[in-house]
Amino acid sequence: MQSMDDGFVMAPRTTTPQDHNAGRQVEYDPTFQGPLKNRSCTDVICLFLFIVFIACWIGVGLFVFTNGNKDILLLPVDSNNSRCGYDPHVAEKKKLFFFDITKCLSPAVPFTGCPTNQICVEECPKDTFLWNKNSELNYMKLKCVQGIQPKNNEEGDDFVNKGLCARYHLKSNDFLNRCLYDVGELAKLFNSKELAEQTNQSMRLAILDFYDKVGHDIIKDIVESWREILGGIGIAIVACLIYMLMLRWIAGPVVWISIVATIAGLAACVYFTVTYYIYYKDHPKEEANANTIFQQYVRKKGFWLTLLIISSVALLIDVLMVIFLRKRIFIAIAIIGEASKAVSSTLMSFVFPIFPWIFQMAIIAFTLVVALYITTISSPQYEVKNFDKSNCNGDYEDGDSCDMNSFKKVRINNCKATCEFVGMGLSSLRTPLHVFNGFAFFWSIFFISAFGQMVQAGIFATWYWTRDKSDVPFWSVTKSVARTLRYHIGTLAFGSLILAICRMIRVALEYIDHKLKKYDNPFTKAILCCMKCFFWCLERFLKFLNKNAYIMCAIHGKNFCTSAKDAFSLIIRNILRFHVLDKVTDFVLFMSKLIITAGVAAIVWSFVTYVSERQLKYILVPVIFVAIVTYLVTSFFFNVYSMAVDTLFLCFLEDNERNDGSAHRPYYMSKNLRAILGKKNKTS
Repeated sequence: MQSMDDGFVMAPRTTTPQDHNAGRQVEYDPTFQGPLKNRSCTDVICLFLFIVFIACWIGVGLFVFTNGNKDILLLPVDSNNSRCGYDPHVAEKKKLFFFDITKCLSPAVPFTGCPTNQICVEECPKDTFLWNKNSELNYMKLKCVQGIQPKNNEEGDDFVNKGLCARYHLKSNDFLNRCLYDVGELAKLFNSKELAEQTNQSMRLAILDFYDKVGHDIIKDIVESWREILGGIGIAIVACLIYMLMLRWIAGPVVWISIVATIAGLAACVYFTVTYYIYYKDHPKEEANANTIFQQYVRKKGFWLTLLIISSVALLIDVLMVIFLRKRIFIAIAIIGEASKAVSSTLMSFVFPIFPWIFQMAIIAFTLVVALYITTISSPQYEVKNFDKSNCNGDYEDGDSCDMNSFKKVRINNCKATCEFVGMGLSSLRTPLHVFNGFAFFWSIFFISAFGQMVQAGIFATWYWTRDKSDVPFWSVTKSVARTLRYHIGTLAFGSLILAICRMIRVALEYIDHKLKKYDNPFTKAILCCMKCFFWCLERFLKFLNKNAYIMCAIHGKNFCTSAKDAFSLIIRNILRFHVLDKVTDFVLFMSKLIITAGVAAIVWSFVTYVSERQLKYILVPVIFVAIVTYLVTSFFFNVYSMAVDTLFLCFLEDNERNDGSAHRPYYMSKNLRAILGKKNKTS
């Protein structure tokens, strides 16, 4: 029989007793019948290393829980790590003031901290102030870092230019002892030309202004439409289950309908964006009649031109892929059909990913709690300054540690000695503890993800290598979990350790890049950009390699390095068909995600527009919210399919090399897949 895709015709091969060496075929083994039952523990050294590391992580947690103070977790901390309202030298200053809080809008703030000076103050500013060295006594209104107090305008101007005093402050509100800008003052700041020139914050203030005008309405709409949102999420889950069931029986029509519907949807997007672009191009005054900021954006021709370009490019890519890869799509559909059968034969494979997800949530929670407690383990340190034994009581010398309360007794006559704050004790431990906690987080998260992948690989490999599918074990999920836990925890630890190291390097590069931005060196920027790109690509490759190594380990029970070598060699020998089919399958599954997401979003939009009586400021808010959640739900379900496809395809490649279709060495692949690939089993 001639294959439907000549690019995938595989000529008969004569196998020889050889291993998985690069460029050599898999050895034929008459006793091989899928995942080996008799196997031994793999990568034991990595297992012990992982256990010791987790024990140390727990030890770090116990250390910070013991030495930390839960009562000060939410206390504001200034740039010197002084805890406002708690440490003796700032006991009367309970509020935290930000020199420029708009710098805290950066998405990197949770990792790098807010890059502006922060000081403890007695109360939040009650007026708006802009530094002007020509205004008399203006220096008295400046808010400066600990120990800095200008004596005149000239000195105040010097401190402002050095960043030791805030150039301006706004009327602020107290929120959890943090001074946050008053919303009304933002508009004044945004419209003040002088202040905008002084602060150079127009973009960040525009974001805050947008949030003030739109953000509250968006949050209100989400709260008001919670019933519609929950209903949409329920529809998304049901739609995914129905779609999976349809793939089980009519994978071909369902996939082609999804592809055609996606192309039709993109074509409709192109039509509507062209229509609106032409309309607003011919009616430029429409923007002036907008009642909300959202309408102002929507009525700009540039907005519709951007959407037109995006939808046109997406439509062109989809059409070209369907035209040139149409024959490969047939094979991808066959693989997806096989994956549907494998998944439906073990429905627990849909339930199992919930458990790794729960573990990952627990790890995230533990990491955050440890990180918070690490910030509380330090204590303020004070030293004696200007001590003169002739005028002061006590046996002190400059630099000695002191206590602010008891030190008052040594001051007699003209004693000018002071007990000054110099830093936080144990603060030197905070950085290494944070680094250790971060690395433990990455290693643990990658480990749990790897565990889920290997368990699923064992489930689907068992299904593929069972010739009579009715003989697939009922407890295949439980058996795969037990097999992985008993023999291959070390392999998972090895693979996840490599990924964790790579991720930590990427985080370090981001931190270095953040620190060097102020120097604005083009050469340094170029080097860092190349390094970040390299390690991003390396991490993607390692994830790909690890995933296939786990599949081979689940089948053959070998250690990580051997499994990775076997998987890589098998893929290299079939690089063209593997790469093409892998990308085509991803494309098909992505189209399926889009059609489900678009369908659910359309249902919610129709209900909110024509059925619901709720008066929403922005009708698209619940629609977009449901669309995002729907895409996440479909990704959760289709990740199982993706793992099934990858596992079955590696099994198929090995099946093709291990067997030749003869009576003594028949293929394990299904009849439908054999027909598409031009293969057949000989009965005699």
